[in-house]
Amino acid sequence: MLFILLLVLALVLGGVGLFVTALRWLLIVALVLFVIGAFTGWRGRSSV
Repeated sequence: MLFILLLVLALVLGGVGLFVTALRWLLIVALVLFVIGAFTGWRGRSSV
C-alpha cells in the first residue's frame, strides 16, 4: 500500500514539475516572439 501511495505521489509531483517546466518554456518563447515582433514593427514603422 505504501509503495502505491509513493508511486502516485511521485507521478503527481513529476507531472507538476513537467507542467511548470513547459509553462516556463512557453513564457520564454512568447517573450522572444514579442521582442522580435516589437523590433520588426519598430523597424518597419521607422523606415516609412
